[in-house]
Amino acid sequence: MSHPTAWQTHRQYAATAARWTADRWSKETDRRRTLRAARKPLVRDARAALAQAQAIDPQKVTSIVHRAERELATAKRKVPDPMWLFASKTALATAAAGYVGLPLVPGRVWMWAAVAVSVAVAGAIAWALLHRPAACAIEPTAEERALLKRLQPEHWREHAEQRGLTGTLTGRPKLTESGIVVAVRLDGQWTATKLRGAEDHIRALLGARTGLRMQIKAGKQGGWAELTLRTRSAADGDDLLWSPERRSLGIDTVTGEHVTVPLGERLLIAGRSGAGKSVASRPLLYDASEGDTNALVIIDLKRVEGRLWDHRARVASTPEEVIAVVGELDSEMHDRLDVLPKGQDTWTPSSDRPRITVVVDEGAEVLTAAGSALPGLESIARMGRAACIDLWWMTQKPTINDGIPKQIAPQISTSICLAVRTPAEARVVLGEDAQAKGWTADELPAPGVALIRDGKRKPDPVKVRYMDKAVVIALPDQPIWSRTTAPATAGAPTLTLVKPTTEPVTAAAPAAGSVDDRVLSALRSGPLRQADIVTTAELPKGTVSKAVKRLAESGLLQRLDGGLLALPDTDTGTAVAS
Repeated sequence: MSHPTAWQTHRQYAATAARWTADRWSKETDRRRTLRAARKPLVRDARAALAQAQAIDPQKVTSIVHRAERELATAKRKVPDPMWLFASKTALATAAAGYVGLPLVPGRVWMWAAVAVSVAVAGAIAWALLHRPAACAIEPTAEERALLKRLQPEHWREHAEQRGLTGTLTGRPKLTESGIVVAVRLDGQWTATKLRGAEDHIRALLGARTGLRMQIKAGKQGGWAELTLRTRSAADGDDLLWSPERRSLGIDTVTGEHVTVPLGERLLIAGRSGAGKSVASRPLLYDASEGDTNALVIIDLKRVEGRLWDHRARVASTPEEVIAVVGELDSEMHDRLDVLPKGQDTWTPSSDRPRITVVVDEGAEVLTAAGSALPGLESIARMGRAACIDLWWMTQKPTINDGIPKQIAPQISTSICLAVRTPAEARVVLGEDAQAKGWTADELPAPGVALIRDGKRKPDPVKVRYMDKAVVIALPDQPIWSRTTAPATAGAPTLTLVKPTTEPVTAAAPAAGSVDDRVLSALRSGPLRQADIVTTAELPKGTVSKAVKRLAESGLLQRLDGGLLALPDTDTGTAVAS
């Protein structure tokens, strides 16, 4: 290597080392400046507390002054020195140690120390050449760069007073996949709720556009709040068109995860007109109607959305049809609960008796036009979960006793809220603590963005998938649920009630597998007590008692002395098997 080339290489290495050192110096300076800005107010507070303690107890009789002094000393230790002072102290300490200790070091130690320093320098140069720092995964936009600059503690402190935000101070802002996040220290009388009320002042201080969504919530510790500017979404770039391969409800705009809502939940789906309520519910309706063990019932008096699903769901679109289908559902629910085995909490869906999802589209209209069906719907909301009959209530007007019945609202386990008009409506759907905990559905953009509160999720907006009407119509047909009486088993005897003075009256045989049929089957082996029928038929006591009363009144069994029950005696002429 020639001398000019070697000299040029050494200059490049020196420039690289200088840039690396300057960069590290700059970063450490910024870090210390930020910490000092955040912690110096704590020192002022500690000094004020010490002065107050000394005024209360000037003789130091109690421990209040000593405690205040310790807190002041702790606060001072947490404030780092400026970078220039830290470097000066380090240089002086090193010089003093060298002046005292270097003359005492043997020559052999000097030699090996020089070798070690040379190896370390060579290794550092090799690492600098081979290692390239990874580029920032998130490149800020021009808007984000301006906001990040104005969120710095120096800029905030300089302009906070003229914007009415005295007593607040930002930390170091961070750019994430969902926007800019920064912690805000709250002094004096400031709280997260009060800071939320000063959103307009914050927007003016930052020069943020009016349409930029801003979220303020309590921080991880007292005296702090968390400010989030939704400059971007984790769902950006994802394909939000629904398909059988992409069956989730939507994508979390903060974490980017796919959000699903499992069947078996009692849902409330609310949103103002145009918020996308019908489109958001279509992926859920598909799941509720797909498979042999799922059935869908839609109550839709508007005759719009239900018509799209009439090849996969039973649709009631008139008040008469609503009353009829609710009556069938109520009877089906009680039948399932009657035969639910002892010790089992929930019905097991099957192809014969599937899980039924009852969707009430625009509940306010149903309450007005088919009010007599409301008791049945309330009963389904209260008791249907054990029978695998789940109620989903959809409304544009989420107000108690107007859009949502007061007996149904407390039974809701999962709330899906799209954009609503007022904070009051958001609180009805998402809970009274919605606003305080960040569930601000009245600030959501429309259409297609929702908040889902199920007790597990955070108040992160979800971009719902778009399922077109043509896609719904093109879905394959599914069996339509209807409550029908099963035909009598072929070859089973028919019992005929015979009265001496009247014409014979035919008593219909119970449906195969029903409660009545199981009770009669238990008696075919001979007379039994009611308690023995409970054991033999494996039915609850109350169910057997009702069935015995019903069968005795119809003449299909008779009561004997001693509390025994038996099939009708053919010799007495009471009943004849044909």
